[in-house]
Amino acid sequence: MEKVRYYPVFLDLRNRHCIVIGGGKVAERKIRSLIEAEATVTVISPDLTEEIERLCRSGRIRHISRSYQKGDLKDAFLVIAATSDKDVNREIFEEASGKPLNVVDMPDLCTFIVPSVIRRGNLTVAISTSGVSPALSRSLRLDLQDCIPEEIGEFLDFLGALRRRIKGREGSEEILKEVGSQRILRTLVLSGVEEAKEEVKRILAERGLEGLVDGYL
Repeated sequence: MEKVRYYPVFLDLRNRHCIVIGGGKVAERKIRSLIEAEATVTVISPDLTEEIERLCRSGRIRHISRSYQKGDLKDAFLVIAATSDKDVNREIFEEASGKPLNVVDMPDLCTFIVPSVIRRGNLTVAISTSGVSPALSRSLRLDLQDCIPEEIGEFLDFLGALRRRIKGREGSEEILKEVGSQRILRTLVLSGVEEAKEEVKRILAERGLEGLVDGYL
């Protein structure tokens, strides 16, 4: 297979129509990720896992209870083929021309691949081996997620609030770089979120801005 240099990108799928073809465990994982991204999801499959059935009953996703048919992708923004039928996958590939398409375990038919992901609030870390070894991507995710504290999501919310208050002030760019520096990150990892916030407070106090974060610390 020709080596592919993928361009890493994050898509805004809010209210975008995404179609998943297949109703097994792999499709289930893909559907969950799409729901997290607030996509509008349709699953096409005669058979579903219990979890996908539950999502259908709850109204979170729409279900078309049959196999894929040509024309199903007409209104799709993004398509994921999670079937074990290579002939069907190729038919999907032909119809999906021009649409973002992921075909599970057939990277030569994909126009995008899905990385292993670590989420901590607004932090998203994506890991990919360019489709060479999804298993290694998962192993790296498991190792790396232990290095990223759960509290980083809370700290990012705090930094976001600070950024909104300070943006446009003189020297704001330098301050924002400092409060997001490796030194602050090390404090967060080694000493916890409260100590990291105190460190930010000290940085602001040095510039006469200590009142800027009242209500956030």
